Amino acid sequence: MCSVSTIFLIKSFIVSIHLQIDMKYLIWLLFYVTLINVQYVLSALNLKVSVGKNDHMISKNIYGMSFADTGFAKEIKLPFNRWGGNSVTRYNWKIDVSNHASDWFFENIPEENKTPETLPDGSASDRFTDNNTIAGARTMMTIPLIGWTPKDREKSCGFSVKKYGEQQKTDQWSPDCGNGLHPNGTKIVGNDPKDTSIPITPEFVKEWVQHFIKKYGKADKGGVLFYELDNEYDLWDSTHRDVHPKQPDPVGYVNASLSYGAAVKEVDPSAQILGPVGWGYRSLLKSGLDQFGNTNDSDRKAHGNVDFGDWYLRQMKAYEDKHKVRILDYFDNHFYPQTNGVFSETDDNATRAIRFRSTRSLWDPNYIDESWIKDLGSDVYKIQFIPRMHKMVADNYPGTKIAITEYNFGGMNTLNGALTLADVLGIFGREKVDLAALWGWGKLTEPWAYAFRMYRNYDGKGSAFGETSVSAVSDDESKLAIYASKRASDKALVFIVINKDLSETIESKVTIEGFSHNNSAKVFRYSAADLTKIVSLPAQVLATDGFSAKFPAHSMTLFEIHSK
Repeated sequence: MCSVSTIFLIKSFIVSIHLQIDMKYLIWLLFYVTLINVQYVLSALNLKVSVGKNDHMISKNIYGMSFADTGFAKEIKLPFNRWGGNSVTRYNWKIDVSNHASDWFFENIPEENKTPETLPDGSASDRFTDNNTIAGARTMMTIPLIGWTPKDREKSCGFSVKKYGEQQKTDQWSPDCGNGLHPNGTKIVGNDPKDTSIPITPEFVKEWVQHFIKKYGKADKGGVLFYELDNEYDLWDSTHRDVHPKQPDPVGYVNASLSYGAAVKEVDPSAQILGPVGWGYRSLLKSGLDQFGNTNDSDRKAHGNVDFGDWYLRQMKAYEDKHKVRILDYFDNHFYPQTNGVFSETDDNATRAIRFRSTRSLWDPNYIDESWIKDLGSDVYKIQFIPRMHKMVADNYPGTKIAITEYNFGGMNTLNGALTLADVLGIFGREKVDLAALWGWGKLTEPWAYAFRMYRNYDGKGSAFGETSVSAVSDDESKLAIYASKRASDKALVFIVINKDLSETIESKVTIEGFSHNNSAKVFRYSAADLTKIVSLPAQVLATDGFSAKFPAHSMTLFEIHSK
């Protein structure tokens, strides 16, 4: 297909030399140009929005973040803010110290605190919760299950050079702290966990929840609402190997989940608990032992020869059946695209295209993942991450919600990253995810932030995507994606169209069914034309059955339509 610019050049060429061309050739060239224009129109895609067909509620909690900026949280009415990541696995709330694990030389680093004598009041976790209250967001806390926490407010490290010898890398600001590897790259083993840490039990977490209740009330009274059962337990032998050098035994992890979860529910029955918080797609299929240790899936075979997610949910249900207490409220795992270059700031055309395609791993039963996952075998390379989680819950522990408390598709400071993020948020709503939290963000003036604004405050006056998902279908979702909703406050129909084509404007007929509307729609767009704001465009005139519109390459457009 030829672009509009190419057509213009051909026409200009004809005009410039028309006196030198035989009339029959001119006619043929004009016919060719007309044919090109016809092909351009015929390349249009059809979109259909059908109100009352497959309608379902969209959980506001899909618009969560981790460690969000307080001002931005207020701007977009952030539903919850997550305290998570590797460092919080060994956060000591009593003395306000985290161990930063393999992310930073296994160091205990005290949080900045102007009044340490008042601790535990005024800790970083308290201030985090205070800021969430200011922003109107609920709080999600990660509770440690690993069994260790920093011993004091003195800076210390898991692999001291003085104690364990020369190492491959050291902290330039604390040169006694090494990365736990010998100069030849082999692991230092046999170190003492007590160099940095002291052992803890569920009582440590129980006291923390009691502290939160005293300061903020119980979850159903506005206090801390969510508690995660640690973070990416199946990577502990890597991220936290100074205190947990062996792969976690899944039985031990489940028992710890039940013990620590029961401690939370004992003091705050209204709190919501999430687990097992695995690192990614493979966490649904295999325990940490089988992912990184066993070559014959012996752990799977020892537990009914079913996927780890199925087995885990069965253990949670068995506990409720026996004790009449639900420990697990959300089945929670992380998701990061595994194809090289996607989860990065790479922004060439090839990466842009595959970044768009990679969102299909969240839902598409026909999409074969393009990363190393495609080599794992036909039973697993079609990820279908969200439907797979839904099925695990339906088969093993009905009533459990699903959560993705870390995800990031890269390119956050690029238009492509923003459009991909908008695509993901639309997918979460359509595919009935109950809760999600973006991990990692940059400047609030960068494109990624406009993806959230498009759903949560597209006009700068608080207007947002609706709370009810309605059917929205595209002829080709890989080129033109559409996500539609109805808004409760004013009954408006609000939908977003994302043009994933990197170079071509796409013209589309948008059919609207089941919604009697006025004759015009408000239109808002985010595109390369202006990366600093969502632009309000002239109203779109509507016919009874819809309208036709052109969607610029690499853009997202929102329509707000009111009923008669």
